[in-house]
Amino acid sequence: MDIKSEIAGKVWKIEAPAGTAVEEDDPVIILESMKMEIPVEAPANGKIIQVLVEEDELVSEGQVVATMET
Repeated sequence: MDIKSEIAGKVWKIEAPAGTAVEEDDPVIILESMKMEIPVEAPANGKIIQVLVEEDELVSEGQVVATMET
């Protein structure tokens, strides 16, 4: 399952690296946009398989930032 960014911004912090078990709505990545911190949340319970971005990287709206298995 793909996890996508809902906004354009800069990756401020990776909260759930690959291998992390997450529950629905847990923050996976924190984006910074217009001096606000916006979480990208897990859409379901599962495990993060791969994080496709790095801290300080710019992402666009709709970009896949991580993958997970449920």
